[in-house]
Amino acid sequence: MVKKGQPSIRKVVYRSPADAPFGIEVMSFGQLRAMAEPAWRAAPQRPDFHVLGIVEQGTGHHTADFQRYPLRPGSVLWIRPGQVHRLDGVEQVDGTLVLFQPDFLTPGTHAAGVAADLFTPSGWDLDSRRDTLAVLALEHLRTEYAHGAGDPPAMRTELLRQLLTVLVLRITPRPDTPPQPRSDAFSLFRHAVERDFASSRRVSRYARQLGYSARTLSRATFAATGTGAKEFIDARVMLEAKRLLAHGDLTVIQCAHRLGFHDAANFSKFFEQRAGLTPGAFRQSAR
Repeated sequence: MVKKGQPSIRKVVYRSPADAPFGIEVMSFGQLRAMAEPAWRAAPQRPDFHVLGIVEQGTGHHTADFQRYPLRPGSVLWIRPGQVHRLDGVEQVDGTLVLFQPDFLTPGTHAAGVAADLFTPSGWDLDSRRDTLAVLALEHLRTEYAHGAGDPPAMRTELLRQLLTVLVLRITPRPDTPPQPRSDAFSLFRHAVERDFASSRRVSRYARQLGYSARTLSRATFAATGTGAKEFIDARVMLEAKRLLAHGDLTVIQCAHRLGFHDAANFSKFFEQRAGLTPGAFRQSAR
């Protein structure tokens, strides 16, 4: 039962359209509105695929992991697999949405790395200097998707993959200073934490598992994120805790157990130290 009318997080699984079984789908915001009722779009959802959108007309907003992002012409929204989001303010927005599976972009490429980067915000505005090239890349992808049905499937898939790669590279914000390359140690650590954060919060365990020292993991994590390895793990646990408390119907005790805390009191202490609120108070404020 869902308590106090609060919807639980809906898991959304990617399903390829019958006429485009390539792992990518291109549609408009208008098509999304025709497919899904407002209540469905406003409910918290956790897709297992990427939702990449570029706004061309209108204004609105969307919400991803407790942060609200404005939408206006030139805005980009990007929901990555596993994020909890709500398309709760897109009634007056039009533009293009690209849905694609996590493995659609070629592994090891810069574009695939951008797609997998959980530290990238879920919304930003295109740089005016790059807007023209981004629009051209989007139009090329949209046209190929709409009119390439006569091509052999393997050829069409490759074309769409390459065009999406161009689009991703054109819309990605460029930092003021060149980014430092992230080490293999941090990449492996990040993926291990995403997989195991609910069962282990000890840096030493990840270090043994990955074949690094705890000090090496902490240095690599600080270089990539500005926080230590322990803080990185705790931040991931906190994000999931907030998702469960704000959007789900689990009790605080059940949330604690879901996140690997055997004692709910320890979970409450852990949460309050980092959020400044008890789990119950946070749930009340979030709702």
